[in-house]
Amino acid sequence: MVRLAVEGEKFEILVKPDPALEYKLGKRKEISGVLVSDEVYSDSNKGTRASTEKLTKAFKTTDAIAIAAIILQKGDLNLTTDQRRKMVTEKRKQIIDFIAKSFVDPRSHLPHPPLRIEQAMDDAKVSVDPFRSTDEQTKDVIEQLRSIIPLKSENMLLEILVPAQFAAQSYSVLKSYGTLKKEEWQSNGSLKVILDIPAAARANVIDRLGSVTKGTASVEVAK
Repeated sequence: MVRLAVEGEKFEILVKPDPALEYKLGKRKEISGVLVSDEVYSDSNKGTRASTEKLTKAFKTTDAIAIAAIILQKGDLNLTTDQRRKMVTEKRKQIIDFIAKSFVDPRSHLPHPPLRIEQAMDDAKVSVDPFRSTDEQTKDVIEQLRSIIPLKSENMLLEILVPAQFAAQSYSVLKSYGTLKKEEWQSNGSLKVILDIPAAARANVIDRLGSVTKGTASVEVAK
């Protein structure tokens, strides 16, 4: 079921759980196959249909499919227990990965291992909302974790030299990790850049670049 309140009036539609979740997450574009029926209810448990007058006032139409699409987009979907568990687990992993890649322990200037961040979330009794964006929730989570583990967002500059045969492929990889403060294409085709990245991402950048260039790239902390 999906429920939406409009100006104090409650509207409900009956949906198939998995297709409805796919639609809600933008993975399904067509509403066909999502609805159990094209009825719009004021109380689905009692089988009470919403009146034409209320539908017209709230949605400016009586087209049940058009109304269902609005309710699906804006309303609250009742997740099954399994759906909620899977979504919370995935969202929690995204938050942990983001913190591990973007923040460091200010004492060592090294990133916290994901397991330590996960344990801190448990200790802080962090609640994860499956529908809120990772970026939005991460800000709240970080504030909750600061009393458990020290966190600091630090950036660093890497001076990188990539041999000519791997330069083109490496360029897109480098841009995906940070901001190119300076780039120079050498006369021999090699690429030299100054890359601004979160300090916690240093190891990932080195590993990824090493894989792409077969270990031939030079990476140093810029002075």
